[in-house]
Amino acid sequence: MTIGEKLIHLRTSAHVSQEQLAQNLDVSRQSVSKWEMDQAVPQIEKLLAISDMFCISLDDLLRDDIVIHRNGEARQDISGATGGNKYFGTDGFRGEPNKSLTPDQAYKVGRFLGWYYASPLYGCHTHGYRPRIVIGKDTRRSSYMLEYAIAAGIAASGSDVYMLHVTTTPSVSYITRTDEFDCGVMITASHNPFYDNGIKIINQYGEKLDDTTASLVEAYIDGDLKKIGITQDDLPFAHREKIGCIVDYYAGRNRYMGYLISVASHSYKDLRIGLDCANGASWSIAKSVFDALGAKTYMIGNEPNGTNVNDGCGSTHIEALQTLVREKHLDVGYAFDGDADRCIAVNENGEVVDGDKIIYILANRLKDKAILDKNTAVTTILSNSGLKKALKEVGIVNVQTDVGDRYVYECMENNGYRIGGEQSGHIILRKYATTGDGILTAIMLTEEMRDRKKGLSELSAPVHLFPQKMRNVRVTSKDAVIADSAIQSKLTECLAEIGENGRVLLRRSGTEPVVRIMAECETEELCDKYIEILSSAIKKGGYCCE
Repeated sequence: MTIGEKLIHLRTSAHVSQEQLAQNLDVSRQSVSKWEMDQAVPQIEKLLAISDMFCISLDDLLRDDIVIHRNGEARQDISGATGGNKYFGTDGFRGEPNKSLTPDQAYKVGRFLGWYYASPLYGCHTHGYRPRIVIGKDTRRSSYMLEYAIAAGIAASGSDVYMLHVTTTPSVSYITRTDEFDCGVMITASHNPFYDNGIKIINQYGEKLDDTTASLVEAYIDGDLKKIGITQDDLPFAHREKIGCIVDYYAGRNRYMGYLISVASHSYKDLRIGLDCANGASWSIAKSVFDALGAKTYMIGNEPNGTNVNDGCGSTHIEALQTLVREKHLDVGYAFDGDADRCIAVNENGEVVDGDKIIYILANRLKDKAILDKNTAVTTILSNSGLKKALKEVGIVNVQTDVGDRYVYECMENNGYRIGGEQSGHIILRKYATTGDGILTAIMLTEEMRDRKKGLSELSAPVHLFPQKMRNVRVTSKDAVIADSAIQSKLTECLAEIGENGRVLLRRSGTEPVVRIMAECETEELCDKYIEILSSAIKKGGYCCE
């Protein structure tokens, strides 16, 4: 779905006219019309204003695989699953329960996992081996339904199930790895609304499941046993004493909380800290951790009822935490999403410290401690050029990946890098975790405040974010545009002129016949200049659709 299509859905869902939107954004109605027709893309400050106005994250506005539904909510389009998979995308199997994600499908996921980890297909040759699988869930009403369906499937295949109950995604990752489970399952739709849900599968190393194994799970869901190379007889029901056990495993969650507390080296006794738990998985964990470290905590988003997760709170609705920090005169605030693998901070002045600034602070921290492996921080192509410039000024290399924390982690793992993350608040500290961990990120930021005796406003001050503009160009062939030597030559010329003071980027849309031109420069006028140069080159090549 394009930005224009999303804007139409958001505006009409909120019963806002083009004229009203134009007035609120201080632009002409013709500008709004052009945006909605994808003839132009709003400037970055207008995108941020739209994000605030309609309570949608900037990441969701920009990503191609996010669809805005009739009620104005943003959801991931599972049809764009990574690696050609049908159900499993970069963040698991997402859908609306009892529509595109059913208890029957969840049961089949459990049936397959319960069999797979004891099978030769996985590499298990120990006769009678009983896999152990740990399950966690967030606070959505449907999480309980899906949890029991998956657990029933696992036990029916003869594997044992350990229930963490309501907990965070990083806690499932941690417990899977440290307690030597065969795999972990987290039931969550992260920052999506309550009526969406998802199934994340985590391997024995605490990492997201690979595409190959995910495709086997999908084949079983769809009854395509030939693709797996088995028959129904190969996946029998367990009987009598071979039926799996289902065990409460609160001890695992408590151990994870103990681990978080152990990571801190300071007392937070005189700190006043705001926590927005998004009415999600962190509501019973984050406060306990920060209380144990001595902080005076102030909570919002800590009254989950099954239908209010991410509803006007959490990392995608940061204004609620900003208000709390300002009204209570707090030292810092931290907002998490539904499963707490993200963290967005608010400094002592009530200003947002996003993922880019968090990466700067923590990468600089690791460098000063001489533990920043290869002196490198990993970000995605959506991170602002201002971050890259700030990192360079302190001698840190910035490597960029495609959008998605999965790609960030793969780059870190393959190259031995220690820190990476996204503007949206997924921060991965590989020494401590194999996935983004919002509460861990909050602890590390607080540790840096303690070590430096500075607030977040001063720690993040060196990062000056550049103006950013984008334009969608409808073309006859995205691949041909990217491959055109004349266009690439113009791109190279632009990059040479910009140097270290910004960037210009050509990207294929994942879902539309569109090439996106994005420019970040020191001024908006420079952004316009380079976008126009590349647009003209595309038009000259004869690729523009009439």
